[in-house]
Order: sequence, then C-alpha cells, then structure tokens
Amino acid sequence: MIRNMFTVLSPEVEAAKREGRPIVALESTIISHGMPYPQNVETALNCQRICRENGAVPATCAIIDGKLCVGLTDEQIDYLGREGQKVTKASRRDIPMLLAMRKDGATTVAATMIAAASAGVRVFATGGIGGVHRGAETTMDISADLEELAETPVCVVCAGAKSILDLNLTMEYLETKGVPVIGFGTDELPAFYTRKSGIKVPWRADEPAIIADAYNISREIGYQGGMLVVNPIPEEYSMDADVINKAIDEAIEEANQKGIKGKETTPFLLAKIKDITGGSSLDANIQLVYNNVRLAAQIAASM
Repeated sequence: MIRNMFTVLSPEVEAAKREGRPIVALESTIISHGMPYPQNVETALNCQRICRENGAVPATCAIIDGKLCVGLTDEQIDYLGREGQKVTKASRRDIPMLLAMRKDGATTVAATMIAAASAGVRVFATGGIGGVHRGAETTMDISADLEELAETPVCVVCAGAKSILDLNLTMEYLETKGVPVIGFGTDELPAFYTRKSGIKVPWRADEPAIIADAYNISREIGYQGGMLVVNPIPEEYSMDADVINKAIDEAIEEANQKGIKGKETTPFLLAKIKDITGGSSLDANIQLVYNNVRLAAQIAASM
C-alpha cells in the first residue's frame, strides 16, 4: 500500500496492483549510467518484454520531476537514456533532496528497493548488487545496497555482487546483517561475469516456487529485511575468469592512480573493463540482466 504522496505508479503497474498480478521492479541506473544510448534504452525495453513474457508486469523505477516513479513509459525510459550521466545516480541518501528539489534520479539497487517497497512490489531484478569494495578496511567503501538488503523487504535477484568488489567480505557483511542468500541452481556465489567464485552460499534452490515460498514465510514470521537470490550468468555468456580478473585488476589500478572514489568508482571500473575486454564484458552484462529478469518474473508469478 502506498503511504506517501511522492510515489507514483504507472497505469500498468497500478492495474496490476489492483488485480493482484505479479510485478517485478527494475532499476534505472543501468539506463543512465550503465551503457551508451541507444543500447541502454534497447536493453531496458527488452527487460520489460522478458518480464511480461514470463508472467509478470515490469515496474522500471526512477525519480522523475521529484516523484518516485514505479513503472515508466517508453518515453521516460528514452529520456533517461538520452540524458545519460547528466541524471543523478540516486541511492538512499539522495532521495529526499531529489524529491524536495523536484529533480530526476536514476535509481541504484538501494533506491530501487525503496521505491519497490513503497509500492508494495516484492521482487526486484538487477544485474549485480554493490558490496564491500577492495581495500574497504582502510577506505570504508561499502555499498548502501547491503544495508538496504538488511532493512527493506524486497527479494532481489542478481548475478552476485559485481566482481570488481571484495566478494569474500561482501558475503561476510551479508551474513552479519542476517540477509538470506540463496543460490539459484548453484552452491556458490556467482562472480557477475563468471559463474563461479569459490565462495559457498548458505542455501540453494532449484525452483522459483521454493524461493517464493521462502520469501512469503519470511514476511509471515516478521522478518524485517530482504532476501538475495544469486543467479549465475548463462554458461554460453560466461567470460574466461583469467581474462576478466586481469581486466579488473588493471581497471582498479587505474582508478587508484586517478583517485576515483565513492559512487563514481563502479561506473568507472565497468567502463574501463568494457574497453579492456573489447566490449565483451558489456555483452555479458546485458545477458545476465536478461537472465535475472526472467527468474525474477517466475518468482513473482509463483508468489
């Protein structure tokens, strides 16, 4: 149920809520900061199509003119794609000021979870979550996504944490916060571009319905936070681990040399990795997002 005057549902999402149909939230940072125009718009529209094909209504989220929009029109998606990085990359800390100043924002994982929860949307598909950055023991660079997972009751489907991060520390942080982490068809944490990381996940599920049941039970017994479902990139799109790790190391070294920190780190690293790999990392990124949307829709439909 919407309890504020700042959350706005698209007509399609509003109808789905009224009729009790499954809905999947989608983020908008991938549109404005994830890839160039028009590929960003094409990818966003394909995500919506895949969601519908798998039995759920897509609800792409963004902040438009000071409103937390849950469900965007094609025109709004095209606008975010054309504006690109001129649109604020919005996390939890940015939402109040963007709404107060009637500005636009492309929602990160944390902000999309907030938008989804405000509209009663229970499932959210993204590419990869943020996490604990390498060197966080000195920089304290830890994504707000992890805190949001601990606080906000949304089931997040991803291909693991982005492989530019410290995956071991990210899993430790999630464990400390008590976030249920479930591998879909896998016993270990996917490493975004690759299917394996060598890090075990606490639970495995091989059917979307099991995940849906676990989420519903968590709500029934009073869990306050969310749930993380890690879904490996399809085998045919998985990258060679040595190639991608070498590219990540080169990108991180350059970021350190240039003093790039905070929320600028991830876009810079992903762009550098794309350049180093000749664009193959971007292709993998797109395919893993599609795979996550497909699974999220199936989980939502099972709820």
